[in-house]
Amino acid sequence: MKNVTDSFVSLGHWPSAGSFGFNTDILATNLINLSVVLGVLVFFGKGVLSDLLDNRKQRILNTIRNSEELRGGAIEQLEKARTRLRKVEMEADQFRVNGYSEIERERINFINSTSKTLKQLENYKNETIHFEQQRAINQVRQRVFQQALQGALGTLSSCLNNEFHLRTIRANIGMLGAITD
Repeated sequence: MKNVTDSFVSLGHWPSAGSFGFNTDILATNLINLSVVLGVLVFFGKGVLSDLLDNRKQRILNTIRNSEELRGGAIEQLEKARTRLRKVEMEADQFRVNGYSEIERERINFINSTSKTLKQLENYKNETIHFEQQRAINQVRQRVFQQALQGALGTLSSCLNNEFHLRTIRANIGMLGAITD
C-alpha cells in the first residue's frame, strides 16, 4: 500500500514544463486500468444484459399468453362439452328404456377425453414455460461469460507485451535494490 501512495505522491515531483513520461509503478497503473475496465464493463454491459433479459421476458410472456389462449380454447371446449352433456342427459331421459347404458358410456368417455385433453394442454404449458426459462438462463449465462472473457482477453493483450514486461521487471529489481541498500 505504501508503494501506491508513494506513486501518487511522486506525481507532484515530476517536472510540469513540457515533459511526458510513463508511470512504471505496476500497482498504481493496474489499479487505474482495472477501475477503467470495470467502469466500462458496468456502463456498457448493464444495458446489453438488461435488453437481453427484457427480450427473453417478452418471449416468455408471449409463450404464456399463447398457452393461456390454448387453455381458454380448452375451457370453451369444456363448456361446449358440458352443454352437449346436458343435451345428452335430456335425450337419455327420453330414451332411458332403450339405450341408457350406451348413453352413459358415451358420456363417461367424452368427459375422460376432455379431461385428458385439458391435462395434456396444462402439461404442455408448464413444460413450455420451464423450457423457455431454462433456455433464457442458459443464453444469459453464455453471453455474460463470453463478454467477460472477451474483455479480459482484450485487456490482457493490450496491456502485456514484452517491452512492458521487461520494464516492469527492471523497475521492480531497481526498487528491491533500493530497499536492500
